[in-house]
Amino acid sequence: MRDALPWYQRLRPGALYFIGIVPGAWTFALGVMDQLGPDPMKVLERDLGLWALKFLVLGLAITPLRRLTGINLLRYRRAVGLLAFIYASLHLTTYLVLDQNLDFVAIWADIVKRPYITIGMAAFLILVPLAITSNNAMLRRLGGPAWQKLHRWVYLAVAAGVVHYILVAKVWEKQSVVYAGLVVLLLGYRAMIRFQRSAAPSRRPTGAGTAAGLGARAISR
Repeated sequence: MRDALPWYQRLRPGALYFIGIVPGAWTFALGVMDQLGPDPMKVLERDLGLWALKFLVLGLAITPLRRLTGINLLRYRRAVGLLAFIYASLHLTTYLVLDQNLDFVAIWADIVKRPYITIGMAAFLILVPLAITSNNAMLRRLGGPAWQKLHRWVYLAVAAGVVHYILVAKVWEKQSVVYAGLVVLLLGYRAMIRFQRSAAPSRRPTGAGTAAGLGARAISR
């Protein structure tokens, strides 16, 4: 059965978690070996945040990739999204524990005074309910339409994430331009598809197929 799958679908989704966490583990190991330069905490914090952004952008690209090229990576989208959340959590933990030493007065002052911290915190808070509901049980409990509506908030999280990244860098580096451009293109593509759907005459399913159709659409987007 697995031999019938395209080569890019033969990896089990569960294995992607182990592969995806390797970059973070390697960066941490370099820090332990004192190989991250004069400010290892900042390098660790930056790299973990960048990997969170990479996985967010990758998750956003899966549907356009399928529609435009036929390469179907939908079976990996949940793992990609949860890896983004894991890296965002590690990024935040590094900031709270290593950078601020759990000084909540200083942390609150940062949130209030520094826009990039405010935006980064907002992006993380958006990701929390998305991660909690990224399972079939929550999809069934919420229902397809409500689940799908909730998970559209990932678009705002991605936009906030790339703005956070640009503001942290403080200058328009080539990498910042690349990520900003990718996010604009991917969100623009989705906005175009949504506009085309709203402009096209709709055919509403009837009978027992309604619930099943809504659930399938929620999973495939």
